[in-house]
Amino acid sequence: MATFLPFISTVFIGLSALFVAIGWYLVSQRKIEAHKKVMFWAAVLAVIFFVTYLSKTFFIGSTSFGGPDSVVLPYTIFLIFHITMATIAAVLGIIQLTTGYKNRLKSHRRLGPITSIIWFISATTGIAVYLLLYVIYPPGETTNLFNAILNTVITSY
Repeated sequence: MATFLPFISTVFIGLSALFVAIGWYLVSQRKIEAHKKVMFWAAVLAVIFFVTYLSKTFFIGSTSFGGPDSVVLPYTIFLIFHITMATIAAVLGIIQLTTGYKNRLKSHRRLGPITSIIWFISATTGIAVYLLLYVIYPPGETTNLFNAILNTVITSY
């Protein structure tokens, strides 16, 4: 179960990014209604990701990095970058949903490309984090979120 939920959440965030790409294409083709539907489903998939991620984090814990000490610092920097991009993407995504549904199209059009790019960066780095934690290297200890990040850095030095 400790590796199943991260796999599921990674699939959902990947699908969400795919739907954002499709939505971007649809709006470029002036297929506005199709764009709205696809972006709605991109948001639903993102929420499913978030619920599965939080469920794993709260009920099971976070997995610390299990790779070699020489990779810990680059992984930690990469993880912090991912967390930052994911946070920005989530905030911008909510803003985009709000501006889109309220027909504040000037703002929506201006932020759309930026939001999409940050969403793709977030999804891609999230998939990379999953691969580093569960596929490329054996999973580390499962513990609370802050211990997973801090112990990885502290015990490697």
